[in-house]
Amino acid sequence: MESKWKETILGEIIKTNISSYSNKDSWEYVNYLDTGNITENNIDNIQKLIVGFDKIPSRAKRKVENGDIIYSTVRPNQLHYGIIKNKIDNLLVSTGFTTIRTINTLADNNFIFWYLTQAKITKHLQSIGENSTTTYPSIKPSDIEKLQINLPPLSEQKAIARILSSLDDKIELNRQMNQTLEQMAQAMFKSWFVDFDPVFDNALSAEQAGIANNKAIPEELQAKAEKRKSITNLPDGKAGKKTLPKDIQELFPDEFELTEEMGWIPKGWVNKPLSDLITLIGGGTPKTSIKEYWDGNIPWFSVVDAPNDSDVFVLETEKKITQLGIDKSSTKLLRSGTTIITARGTVGKCAFVGKPMTMNQSCYGIVGNNNISDTFIYYAIRESVANLQQKGHGSVFNTITRDTFKTILIPFSNEDITQKFDDIVSEYFDKIKENLIAINNLTQLRDTLLPKLISGELRVPEELIEKE
Repeated sequence: MESKWKETILGEIIKTNISSYSNKDSWEYVNYLDTGNITENNIDNIQKLIVGFDKIPSRAKRKVENGDIIYSTVRPNQLHYGIIKNKIDNLLVSTGFTTIRTINTLADNNFIFWYLTQAKITKHLQSIGENSTTTYPSIKPSDIEKLQINLPPLSEQKAIARILSSLDDKIELNRQMNQTLEQMAQAMFKSWFVDFDPVFDNALSAEQAGIANNKAIPEELQAKAEKRKSITNLPDGKAGKKTLPKDIQELFPDEFELTEEMGWIPKGWVNKPLSDLITLIGGGTPKTSIKEYWDGNIPWFSVVDAPNDSDVFVLETEKKITQLGIDKSSTKLLRSGTTIITARGTVGKCAFVGKPMTMNQSCYGIVGNNNISDTFIYYAIRESVANLQQKGHGSVFNTITRDTFKTILIPFSNEDITQKFDDIVSEYFDKIKENLIAINNLTQLRDTLLPKLISGELRVPEELIEKE
């Protein structure tokens, strides 16, 4: 017998903004989530703040429990929403969110979350926000409460939510794997080319063997050497354990030398302007008034397409152009492995080109000269951007020009080391790319199933519905 669905309004089955935080709450700390720290159920950062020590933001008012839905009422077009999947003690969210909790006997939180995040609903709420009279596009909790919903029985709600959430869990697992792989690649770059760990290992071995002419490690670097020794000590207490294959380890020297520009660097290395190691490629925009230039099959990158650092690659872009669009503009086709950096507007976003594409004039494409590996260039650019931001005390610099690359110095040895780095890191990158393709496929499947399951167009088989 087919279960019956019931037309209702959302306000009859949910409660919004259930409870608020005040100084009367005897919490030693709070975990705080602002609207900018979550997009489409992906949380970037939760701040832990000590009550009475850290300044609790005045917007941190909404108490949230495990299973609650949070949905941004400010700029709804930016899709700042999520469901709290795991217990997080003392969690507060910004007043820019409305918090939603279902009446358990009538509705399932996960089902309501999926209902609210389908494109039909998000676009409807966005249109309300765009017509609001506030400074920024915004909606009210009552706009959500007024939504009409065709509600299946609770058991079927849960079955639908399980199907969609299982796809979402697979997407999240791939994202977590990518984060781990990217962190491994980044850590190796830092170890080889920033901290010079292989040089310390060689120097420690030389000192221990008594083959160094003088003390191989200068006094200023002794603290770093001791730290490295504690990491690489062999079981019998001997220092300088080789952590890399012999052929790679031998590419690094066993001494340091002092330079005026950058202090101590590996002996024989040279401080080079980044501009000497790379070729810069400019972008462009075909005329938007000529339709023959657009909606082709060639990806066209702009800052909105920049991936998270952990995803590394850009594979797809919001807009695409035609070959005629390339021919009639200054944009160029970038090969796979090119690094893109955004140079104006939102500055310093990096992407590793996953398939041939073009880009706009607010970006630079960057490739290495003389067989310097693509992966080395990608991380050298990211490290340089981080250093520029640090020198600016974390502020976002306004623009990157060709002259910017002339002012950035990096210690450099030779192309062979960059190729050895690539031999290892390219395996991580290949897996990241494979995971991204899987994420895209799973996302398309989820987004195809979502409206069909939520509307009842596609029904869950009876055997997958648990009896209440």
